[in-house]
Amino acid sequence: MRIRTYLKIGDRVRHLNYAYWGIGEVIEEKNSHLPGGLCLVRILFEDGIERSFINNLDHEMCCYYMGIRLIEEFSIWEI
Repeated sequence: MRIRTYLKIGDRVRHLNYAYWGIGEVIEEKNSHLPGGLCLVRILFEDGIERSFINNLDHEMCCYYMGIRLIEEFSIWEI
């Protein structure tokens, strides 16, 4: 069974409920190769604190369901 991950290293994110954390960047990704193992990401936020979250979209406690959202970066000059 393949794990459906949400974030990868270098992604920039924010939390819907904790705006005072600031923008965060994924600095580490860990994936278990064992059945039922966890898939985790570590995010460094602008407030200087690293926080860890579950990164498997099939898990009910995935960081997406907990309020972590990707920041879509785009340029108006790119079409």
